[in-house]
Amino acid sequence: MALFGLFSGKKTNAAGEMSFWGHIDALRGHLFRSVLVVIIIAIVTFFFPEILFDKIIFGPLRSDFPTYRAFCHLGHWLQAHGLFKDGNDLCFGNYTFHLQSLGLADQFTSQMWIALIAGLIIGAPYVLWEVWRFIKPALKDREKKASTAFIVSATGLFLSGVLFSYYIIVPLMVNFLGNYKVSALIENNFTFDSYISTVTTLTLATGLIFELPILVFFLTKFGLMSPQFMRKYRKHAIVIILITAGVITPSPDVTSQLLVALPLYLLYEISIFVSMYEMKRKAKAEL
Repeated sequence: MALFGLFSGKKTNAAGEMSFWGHIDALRGHLFRSVLVVIIIAIVTFFFPEILFDKIIFGPLRSDFPTYRAFCHLGHWLQAHGLFKDGNDLCFGNYTFHLQSLGLADQFTSQMWIALIAGLIIGAPYVLWEVWRFIKPALKDREKKASTAFIVSATGLFLSGVLFSYYIIVPLMVNFLGNYKVSALIENNFTFDSYISTVTTLTLATGLIFELPILVFFLTKFGLMSPQFMRKYRKHAIVIILITAGVITPSPDVTSQLLVALPLYLLYEISIFVSMYEMKRKAKAEL
């Protein structure tokens, strides 16, 4: 009888509780609205390639990009205060390479891909809000408040990671790879698809990396992580962060390496605090 009720298609049982298929229908509605919003945003952005590409995607290739001007001003300020030998070492952003499209449909498919990513990034708050609406009925009042904080925090961290990547990591990476040569006989001319892949991969990956505190929160909640463990391996984490910063920034510029490493290290320390908070909360709930 229970099995029959499960597949009967009724959304609620005799006790007024939603059945399995009722939850599936509700989830389908939330997913449909989320996908619809992402697609609508993607369609809108698709018809503005001059903004999507010339202003945003190709922004790091322009010499007047805010990051390049900020680094140049920083270099001159450090030189004026005797902290830097030559302030022009931080002035970069003048590229001589060209982007080329080799495939017949490369530009069209790339435009669709970038528009979809724009839809995901811009629509992220709404998607997370739909997820929260789906799980909200099953939560207690205290958990509902925590869920609101989670959605806001997860959205803020993701968007912060995207902006950090776009304004810091991507320009430094393009500067390093765009000027890197194994021989003076080689001319740097890159494919349009290669540039798009590098920018989008770095941006989305950094957005996910900035979700580290959220990940640590759930790992601690399920007993898979502890603040003691993170403190014990803090030195190892610092080494990994410094190596990562050294790889993606122009060498041997220590200043730009620190500008990348410090936010990543700050995320690690915040994650330790989040893990400690969750451990204390769990201990208090068990009393």
